[in-house]
Amino acid sequence: MGTQVKDVVIKADAPNALLLDKHADYIAAYGSKKDDYEYTLSEYLRMSGIYWGLTVMDLMGQLHRMNRAEITEFIKSCQHDCGGISASIGHDPHLLYTLSAVQILSLYDDLSAINVDKVVEYVKGLQQENGSFAGDKWGEIDTRFSFCAVATLALLGKLDAINVDKAVEFVLSCMNFDGGFGCRPGSESHAGQIYCCTGFLSITGQLHQVNADLLGWWLCERQLPSGGLNGRPEKLPDVCYSWWVLASLKIIGRIHWIDKTKLSTFILACQDEETGGFADRPGDMVDPFHTLFGVAGLSLLGDEQVKAVNPVFCMPEEVIQRLRLHPELLS
Repeated sequence: MGTQVKDVVIKADAPNALLLDKHADYIAAYGSKKDDYEYTLSEYLRMSGIYWGLTVMDLMGQLHRMNRAEITEFIKSCQHDCGGISASIGHDPHLLYTLSAVQILSLYDDLSAINVDKVVEYVKGLQQENGSFAGDKWGEIDTRFSFCAVATLALLGKLDAINVDKAVEFVLSCMNFDGGFGCRPGSESHAGQIYCCTGFLSITGQLHQVNADLLGWWLCERQLPSGGLNGRPEKLPDVCYSWWVLASLKIIGRIHWIDKTKLSTFILACQDEETGGFADRPGDMVDPFHTLFGVAGLSLLGDEQVKAVNPVFCMPEEVIQRLRLHPELLS
């Protein structure tokens, strides 16, 4: 007997049009409610939360509604003497939030707000002898951090500060028999890690090392009957994988292998018609994280109501072009 497919049912009355105005209002209001329970609980990832919110607002042409001066001051307050940037004031610096901060300042074309040389020094200092990167001084190793490192340095125009060859060697050691990638050598393939590793190889010009057909097949198998995508076998679909899976397929030139119409139907069904925002699945609570990746997924699918998104950096394509970056994409 085969394994039961885990999936959701999309109701006939689910949203089927993009509610841009409601999403912009939802994000604009989110950051203003600083006493909300949900807002205070998310302090530990505040910098990434700001990046999710600002990026989706930019993709929707609404970035001007956000408080640029307040956000820039906040980022400056989160840079530590070591050069790294933390999620919030008083928290430890980490590569994840350092990248988010650099992405935010790249959106605003204001990288001079922070000490760029110290950021480069911080990232360089986290590279290990085997080429991998620790996320912070506590030493966790993960291919996510390899991506964060090269994405940060590429945005700053300083990719040559690290040992790129060793970094590539480590990421390739995390490639599995199914064409996918895990967080460390021998770890299970996961769509989130695959995005990080294909993005990493795109930035470093090493996509020829990927078996695009084998990896493309694994990624396409993530699409369920509902049209949604999951992150690995036997999991429920989730809007955020409309980014991790779809961006990976775009990077390796296999985005045409999935049913775009069904995926679009699933993404749109995850909107909240009353509050605005996207949830992980239809009927669940919305949040800024899924709102960004829902809108970014629709952009990758060719929705012309939003700006074109870059599949490697998850930022508007126009920003990447302004920075004169040309991450590799397979055809």
